[in-house]
Amino acid sequence: MRHLKHALAALFLLSSPAVMAQDLGQQLTDLFSQRLNGFSNDVVVKIRTAENLWPQCEQPALSVAGFGRLWGNVNVLAQCGTDKRYLQVVVEATGDYVVAAQAIARGATLQAESVTLKRGRLDQLPPKTMLDPAQAQGAVSLRDLAPGQPVQLSMLRQSWRVKAGQRVQVIASGDGFSVNSQGQALNNAAVAQNARVRMPSGQIVSGMVNADGNILINL
Repeated sequence: MRHLKHALAALFLLSSPAVMAQDLGQQLTDLFSQRLNGFSNDVVVKIRTAENLWPQCEQPALSVAGFGRLWGNVNVLAQCGTDKRYLQVVVEATGDYVVAAQAIARGATLQAESVTLKRGRLDQLPPKTMLDPAQAQGAVSLRDLAPGQPVQLSMLRQSWRVKAGQRVQVIASGDGFSVNSQGQALNNAAVAQNARVRMPSGQIVSGMVNADGNILINL
């Protein structure tokens, strides 16, 4: 009888809301820790959805919809068989992000010493803050930046590899052939961007700029 009472008590404890909350919280923490691997090694997840709306199984299938942000306010799909529940969670993530290492003037081209990494709460940063210093190398600042200011992608543009009016090499290639010619660029473009080119015949073509400054056209 005593063993039966202990078994029932243990069963009650395992099914209690406190234990379920702990398990679901840990599962969510594991999910975001995995998704944020390489960006953050310190992740805390808080569930905002009321407990009566949580999934009713012990191991729900958890997923983050689309390619949205992975910190701050996030919606998580929790599925038990055909039963789908959407959970609102707050993800606190600590990691490294890019800041200006010195005062940067508008129009300046960034060098390796222009930026540095700082550690802090990623979920409290402005949108699209850079996490990789390599993204800033060779880019041009679109505004004045103060030392220690987080660098956002929208604050920079890649340096022009091709400028309007420049003579450029156009390489058109297809199945088993390649044709080279020269033309005049009609717009500024960075590597991997499209440039429009006026050919000697007057025809205007468009292609992607490669690292050498050539315009590549796939036929």
